[in-house]
Amino acid sequence: MRPNKALAAWRRGEQTLGGWLSLANVHSAETMANLGFDWLCIDLQHGLLDYQDLTVMLPAISTTDVTPLVRVPWNEPYEIMKVLDAGAYGVIVPMINNRAEAEQAVAACRYPPRGNRSFGPIRAARHGRLSYAEQANDEIACIAMIETAEGIERAEEIAATPGLDGVYIGPSDLALAIGLPPEGDSDHPDQVAAVAKIQAACRKHGVAVGMHTASEAFTRRYLEMGFHFVTLGSELNFLAHHAAERLAAARGG
Repeated sequence: MRPNKALAAWRRGEQTLGGWLSLANVHSAETMANLGFDWLCIDLQHGLLDYQDLTVMLPAISTTDVTPLVRVPWNEPYEIMKVLDAGAYGVIVPMINNRAEAEQAVAACRYPPRGNRSFGPIRAARHGRLSYAEQANDEIACIAMIETAEGIERAEEIAATPGLDGVYIGPSDLALAIGLPPEGDSDHPDQVAAVAKIQAACRKHGVAVGMHTASEAFTRRYLEMGFHFVTLGSELNFLAHHAAERLAAARGG
């Protein structure tokens, strides 16, 4: 099986930079994969795409060494198993509130006896090579999102879940959970404290911790804080920001 380079880096305590894919476009996925990101996440939760798009975007990413991740719409075992069978090397599962929900996500990522994933890696076995069945349990990354009030309160029990590889923080939902506007990148003391609590729980239990950002400044900040995987931005934001800069320059602004 092809190694999960991002997961291996997190297990060594190293840091990685990732990108987000929100658009149903094979060419933009392939372009992002060739830019040098360590991992890319295809967003089935909020992205403007569906499973059929996933089946062509994953092969486009796999022309490179970039680790392909998928954020599933919800903590549904069949959703998790299906994207893994399509060739995802890890899942980001939103709205994890407690250890029981984290355990459910982990179980869906692991073949028996370590979980309850059904065997049928239609594309994954071909992409992952013949050793997929023997190695998948150790190479697939299971990542829980902590972004709710209950999740923040139970951050330590979530981070302590056996088999969980990482915790990813969704700052906008996290802000809503503590009564703040969903601004994403934020310096509000309450949001800073919530993020620190989650990071401390991950450090205590040896779990990689990640953060979604929308600017270079906040990306650098979280890397300096020791986060293991940080999203620099999405292809949609890169397109909009670069186009806006070029347009302003052309108009002399």
